[in-house]
Amino acid sequence: MSERAAIASPLSTGVKFATAGLGGIGGWILIHPFNTVAIRMNLASASGAGTPAAGSFFSFTRNVVANEGFLTLYNGLSAGILRQVFYATSRFGLYEVFRDISAKYREPDLASRLGVGILSGACAAYISCPAEVTLVRMSNDKALPAAERRNYSSVLNAAYRIATEEGITTFWRGSTPFVMRAMLVGATQVGTYDQFKVMYRGYGVPDGISNVFCASMSAGLLYSLITMPFETAKNRMSFQKKDPKTGELMYRATGQTIRTIASKEGVLALWSGFLPYYGRCGGHTVSMFIFVEELRRIYKSLWS
Repeated sequence: MSERAAIASPLSTGVKFATAGLGGIGGWILIHPFNTVAIRMNLASASGAGTPAAGSFFSFTRNVVANEGFLTLYNGLSAGILRQVFYATSRFGLYEVFRDISAKYREPDLASRLGVGILSGACAAYISCPAEVTLVRMSNDKALPAAERRNYSSVLNAAYRIATEEGITTFWRGSTPFVMRAMLVGATQVGTYDQFKVMYRGYGVPDGISNVFCASMSAGLLYSLITMPFETAKNRMSFQKKDPKTGELMYRATGQTIRTIASKEGVLALWSGFLPYYGRCGGHTVSMFIFVEELRRIYKSLWS
């Protein structure tokens, strides 16, 4: 059976979006601590704490837990879940909608999957920018000196204060690197995951958990390496404050941010915190797609 024929009888659009969102939420709950540590390590150099080496992930995590308690790793979880409601739902849901439309005109291949992934990623990023900025703020707030903390009490409090104190456009500050990263994620995570499933099937790995695991781990590693510099730029732009003397922001555009970090801190600073970032990306890719596949299997068994 051709891939176009396999896609010819898809799940309903509502089921696609619902399972994508629920799968994203389930995966995020599992890997949120990796995201917290990744953001904290990534922003450590910006706060003058130096750039932690990738190998210091475990000691960095131990220090955070020892100083602030284990639950600090779940700071910003509500914002992370809210982000998945918008981001995972729209990214994977739109990917499948666009892919199915494309399949009516041409046999799915790597090029079409990458193109559809780029388009769905860009759409999803703009939709979820407010939740992304809120997540970054809440995840790293405790790392600031006590006098500089914003002390958000909840995701709603954070969103309200950002909008009223800094303006609604603040939610889209750093949106360019986020959108660019999301386009890469759409292609290198979702698009390549779809392609890796076909590839591993050809290598004899049957459909099911084993195929999903192999494909999602491969896609997660690829997209982690490619998107980390944009993640770094997005974090710096989202979390920065204006210079008290000049009133200017240090980071103003994606390319300028990446160049500034590379020139002042070294190129490897763009991959600062890579190990927890890969734990987040690879872990979330695997867990999300397993959740999605299982939810769809259950749905089909109940309503087929």
